[in-house]
Amino acid sequence: MTPSAPTVLLVNPNSNRDTTLMMTDLIRPRLAAAGLEVEGVTAEHGPRMLVDPEALAASAPHVVDVVRRRLEADDDGQFAAVVVAAIGDPGRDQLEKVLDLPVVGIGQASIAEAARGGRRFGMATSTPLLVDSLTSLVGRYGAADAFTGVRLTESDPLVLAADPERQLQELAEAVRVSIADGAEAVIIAGGPLGETARRLAALDLAPIIETLPSAAAFLVDVLGAPSSSAS
Repeated sequence: MTPSAPTVLLVNPNSNRDTTLMMTDLIRPRLAAAGLEVEGVTAEHGPRMLVDPEALAASAPHVVDVVRRRLEADDDGQFAAVVVAAIGDPGRDQLEKVLDLPVVGIGQASIAEAARGGRRFGMATSTPLLVDSLTSLVGRYGAADAFTGVRLTESDPLVLAADPERQLQELAEAVRVSIADGAEAVIIAGGPLGETARRLAALDLAPIIETLPSAAAFLVDVLGAPSSSAS
């Protein structure tokens, strides 16, 4: 029997399994190019979309719980790393303290990519109540000097989640404003925005930092896995 490839466990702090499937589909080609598989798990409690600081903070123990239970059931030792797939990285610090595996947050990875070489960068997102949390996250990862700020969509995040075309249009405008602020790259800040981030990158409005591919590249570097190009 052929042993399975090392697997990355992607945890979705939003309690929405459809979002988990979308995010695992987006990260899978990047990981497969490095010989890695991916499995998604979903927080079993909390809101379907994290839209405020209270929900973000409350999701952390649910993230830790679902990851620990899945790893405890891993009799074959197949898991090589964990990705926390919400822009605020809830539970990442706690998991890093208790696991022997690399734990990467999509916020951590995308900020590292955006700020590489001192590049100035901004964020575009649909969650106005998380602006302070995102700004603090940038500072926590040592990139405050390069940060031009957060630009927002006009509509409510849950409205946009139900209307992908409107989400695309409003995030595109937020990207344009971010570039006008002086950003040289723009993070599309939110795991559930991953598909729209992919579409925005194809529009060539600006260098778009997609959180899930950023996390894949970060992990490949951490694990020392061989990489090749993936579409």
